Amino acid sequence: MKIDLIAAARIVPLTALMLGACVSQSAYEKQAQELQQARAQATAEQSQIQKMQQEQKWVVAGDVLFPEGGYQLSANGKQTLSQYVPRLQSLHDAKVVIYGYTDNLQVGPALQRRGVQNNIDLSARRADDVVAYFTSQGLNPNIISAKGFGDTHPVAGNDTAQGRAQNRRIEIVLEGPGA
Repeated sequence: MKIDLIAAARIVPLTALMLGACVSQSAYEKQAQELQQARAQATAEQSQIQKMQQEQKWVVAGDVLFPEGGYQLSANGKQTLSQYVPRLQSLHDAKVVIYGYTDNLQVGPALQRRGVQNNIDLSARRADDVVAYFTSQGLNPNIISAKGFGDTHPVAGNDTAQGRAQNRRIEIVLEGPGA
C-alpha cells in the first residue's frame, strides 16, 4: 500500500506537467498561426508598396488630409503632403496627376450648400486643393493636374466603415519619362 501511494505521488505531478505541456503546445500553435498570418500580411503590404513605387504612385488616406465632410486640406494634411514636395520639385520631363476618390455615401447638406452636389464634385475639389498646395510649395503648375473620380473606382467594399475609409483617398501619380 505504501508503494502505491509513493507511485501515485510521483505520477500526479508528472500527469499535470504533461497536461500543461499540451495546453502550451496548443497556445504555441495558435501563436505560430497568428505569426504566419502577420508575416503574410506584411509581405502583401510590402508587395503593394513596391508596386506603387514602380508605378510612381503614392496613395494618401483622405481622412488624413481632409476634415470629415470637407475638401480643404487640414494642417495635418498639409504636413503629410509636405514629405512629397522635394521629390515632386526634382522632377524633369514628368507630369504629376492628383486623383481624388470618395466612398459611396452621398454628400451632406452642408457640402451641398457650398456647391458640392455629388462625390465627383467632392473628389475633384479635394484633388484641386492638393494641387493648389503643391503649387504653393513651388511645384511647377504646368506639370501638375487634378482629376476627381468620386466613388467610381473603389479599392475596398463600401459596406463597412473601414472599406469606406480606404476608398476616401488621394493618389499622387507620376507620369512620363522623367518620373
